[in-house]
Amino acid sequence: MPTFNPVTPELITQLTAILGAGSVSTARADIDLHAKDQSQHHAVPPEVVVWPTAAQQVADILKLANELHVPVTPWGVGTGLEGNSIPVRGGILMSFERMTNIVQVHADDFQVTVQPGIGHKDLNAQLARYGLFFPPDPGANATVGGMLANNAAGIRTVKYGASKDNVLKMQVALADGRLIHVGSRSVKQSAGYDLLHLFVGSEGTLGVITEATLKLVPIPQFMSAAIAAFPTIKSAVETVVAVRGSGLDPAALELIDATHTKMLREAEGVDLVDHPTLFMEFHAAQEATLEAGLEMVKEICDEMGALSFRSTTDSTERKKLWHARHASYEIMVRSHPDKTFFINDVAVPISAYPELIAYVEQLRDERHITCYMIGHAGDGNIHVEFPFQGEAEYQNALETNGLIVLKALELGGTATGEHGVGIGKAKYMPNEHGDGLNVMKSIKETLDPNGILNPGKIFIETEHESVE
Repeated sequence: MPTFNPVTPELITQLTAILGAGSVSTARADIDLHAKDQSQHHAVPPEVVVWPTAAQQVADILKLANELHVPVTPWGVGTGLEGNSIPVRGGILMSFERMTNIVQVHADDFQVTVQPGIGHKDLNAQLARYGLFFPPDPGANATVGGMLANNAAGIRTVKYGASKDNVLKMQVALADGRLIHVGSRSVKQSAGYDLLHLFVGSEGTLGVITEATLKLVPIPQFMSAAIAAFPTIKSAVETVVAVRGSGLDPAALELIDATHTKMLREAEGVDLVDHPTLFMEFHAAQEATLEAGLEMVKEICDEMGALSFRSTTDSTERKKLWHARHASYEIMVRSHPDKTFFINDVAVPISAYPELIAYVEQLRDERHITCYMIGHAGDGNIHVEFPFQGEAEYQNALETNGLIVLKALELGGTATGEHGVGIGKAKYMPNEHGDGLNVMKSIKETLDPNGILNPGKIFIETEHESVE
């Protein structure tokens, strides 16, 4: 475990010289605001919060921190769900809330270059005038830098891929203060090591993203939403596999359990029944193509025993549906005001999805635990949400989460589909990666020999390196 030095008044003076007095704070309000993300992990306050506005400032801060052995934790807007941006070793919290510029829109190339602090929803609002959008959609207005650092995904991954599939080039500040460019604006790239994707998903442990060129796609001319309710979660999940195997190309394919549908209906006024439900969206360049796809998916749902099926091309109704889906977590939290939520995130090959969901239901009954399921079923990703209060319920949620993770790994999946490793999934990395984890550690030691970049994430800092 690296040994770090505390933030001193002298370091504060040096940071102020780099950034200016209004961009460095030790005020309790700022410290507390950046001590915790949206996960259940405990808050840990940084010693100082800084707000750079330019890449060179980021590089200068890292160089200074590296020389003084002071940890640095990057921060987007704190929407992480695995403690990814909690400054567990104190030190400097580097917020990108002031690096929100669109550097250049390359409309003819279907690309945009941005600073890391811009929210993806804010970005898409500005790109709409060009008829383009950035497809990954994790729900919350996460920053582009945070999405890339975490390889965020979301509801449209089944068609458009995760963040890693939608980035071409990045500028990255290294621990020693170097600013490097990785990738290229050329869609085809075959020159040397793929450093671009080395940094994507590294959660700020190898370098800090200061600029990114993203792939864009045209806003589809025709879009539809479809909702299908099923008598059991088993039949809903089997329908997911059938739709994916049919040749249809859904833009979104979401599984919502009966508890969620009830809450969404009551809180958002969405016309849903109290049964496991699939939310689907389809995009097409021609109306006839869209209609043919909807006909086919209705046939599949009917054959799989759907209780009801309806579709709409009305944009207002479709947006209302997806607004409700994105608000599901906040609605869930409001419905349990005395509880904290532990959120599981695993993914498996689509063929193994029914077995994974059946296992979650088995654990729920055997362990007498309250849990809810919602997830990006089209790409094999599920979130199991455990409300808890008190140590006993927390331990039950923690242990059940661990069993689900190990089952996902057994099925050829991963411990985290989109939330990242952060704090909570670090202990499963030896199980998932084996000796490959040692290669990751070697890369980390090469690029960050003093361990100052987001310490305590991805690699566990205890002597116990695996889970039985």
